[in-house]
Amino acid sequence: MRSTRKSVRGLAVAAILATVLAACSSGGGKAQSSQAGGATSTRYTIAMVTHEQAGDTFWDKIRAGAQDAAAQLNIDLKYSNNENSPEQATLVQNAIDSKVNGLAVTLSDPAAVGPAVQRAAAAGIPVVVFNQGFDQYKQYGGKMYFGSDEDLAGQAAGQRIAQEGGGGKTVCVIQAQGSVALETRCAGVKKANPNTENLQVNGADLPSVQQTIGSKLQQDPSITHIVTLGAPIAMAALQAEQAVNSKAKIATFDLNADAAQAIKNGQIEFSIDQQPYVQGYMAVTALWLNLTNGNDLGGGRPVLTGPSFVDKTNIDQIAKYTQNNKR
Repeated sequence: MRSTRKSVRGLAVAAILATVLAACSSGGGKAQSSQAGGATSTRYTIAMVTHEQAGDTFWDKIRAGAQDAAAQLNIDLKYSNNENSPEQATLVQNAIDSKVNGLAVTLSDPAAVGPAVQRAAAAGIPVVVFNQGFDQYKQYGGKMYFGSDEDLAGQAAGQRIAQEGGGGKTVCVIQAQGSVALETRCAGVKKANPNTENLQVNGADLPSVQQTIGSKLQQDPSITHIVTLGAPIAMAALQAEQAVNSKAKIATFDLNADAAQAIKNGQIEFSIDQQPYVQGYMAVTALWLNLTNGNDLGGGRPVLTGPSFVDKTNIDQIAKYTQNNKR
């Protein structure tokens, strides 16, 4: 199953890149004078508005991808973020008021942020949703979506844990209250591995995350697995496990350099990767393609950037990319 998923992902990425190259060279849409690297002489302004939480290195990869695409395509990228949904909605409205040419946005809380995104679409601003909003992006006017199927990803993690056996309890750690995607991941884990319990922590305060997980491990010795939903949380879980001498196995979503090294060391069992660099890069690139050539990617469906497993079998190929925020 793993090799098939990787093959499918590879074909999807190849198809996307082929579309990008074709759009840069074809005359099928709006004509633009080209510059070196495929950019046009027209300098578009694209706003990227996310629910980034302070201290979460995951977003460094999103931004690296977006900035690389902007530099290659002569785009003025305006990045802003707020983890609180009303404030994120205000940032979207600010982008509308400043008359940006395109909007890339995450929908962590669709009910709160979605109406502002819908206003952008109604104002004629092309909208791409990425990272979160898999099931809701069309409802609020998004043309395309780049990200992972979080339910599928959660089930994949739960299935792997269930296959390992042990008969114990899994704790799924949610670091941002109210995040639809994070809750969907944990729900997916529970579907495949019913003896799963959610644990809410404050991802912006890693010392408290470590303390909360450590206390849970001490209170419930039946816990055999911990699933974290971000690499910094995984490292806090590892510290908690070591502090209380727990033997619980740790699995995580997403990667950073520390988590990659922990996988190599056998301290983290595996990661579920969603390729955040690709999400940032393709969100900006897809808007540029739409603005310059009228392209839409995905055929009316989300473009999946994950999930895929990263473990001891392939970490040596991937770890180097975590050093410069490319993975």
